[in-house]
Amino acid sequence: MSEKAEQIMKKKGFIKAEMDKVFPKDQSNKLWNDAILKLSEILDKYKSLPEGVHNHTDSRIFPSSAIYLTIKPILGEDRAFKVIEDAAVVGCTGIQAKLTKLMRVPGMKELFVKMWDPLTKKIFGPTCGFQNVFYPNKKGEYKMDITQCPYNRYFTELGCPELTKIFCGNDDRIYGNLPGLEFIRTGTLGRGADKCDFYLRIKK
Repeated sequence: MSEKAEQIMKKKGFIKAEMDKVFPKDQSNKLWNDAILKLSEILDKYKSLPEGVHNHTDSRIFPSSAIYLTIKPILGEDRAFKVIEDAAVVGCTGIQAKLTKLMRVPGMKELFVKMWDPLTKKIFGPTCGFQNVFYPNKKGEYKMDITQCPYNRYFTELGCPELTKIFCGNDDRIYGNLPGLEFIRTGTLGRGADKCDFYLRIKK
């Protein structure tokens, strides 16, 4: 069991809380330790990934995979999926609430939309394992497509491609109901489309 895996899992208490709802405490604790061991193995297997890709795999993709693959043989796919999805809903609710509060600050909506261009290229661009189509910037809106995604790739490689759908849904959960903004999406790679479109604009 690696120290890195333990440190990562310490930040996933919101997923452990969902496990505690469906397993007796002792069993939940044992499965959690098993998931840490599995995460250690995954981290070792993919240790040579570029740093930018690690920013997504190590914090989100790999721990979610390790937990899901540990509990799936016991709960079955549907119930194991729900544990991860319910945890994602909890995690997104807090982020969405903070952003909702921010969007009520005068001028913040405009700044929020404008920041997406540099933010995407730094965090969701090629150096982080994504391939994108960037569209010309227009005032009050931001538009891009993702044609390759590390979430889709590594969840698939690890044998749990269905988890990609949860992380696709996180965008809807976080950006879908922000005051004064409209988030438009018609499909995602994880849901079988040929791209993930991302279109955010200030409501007129």
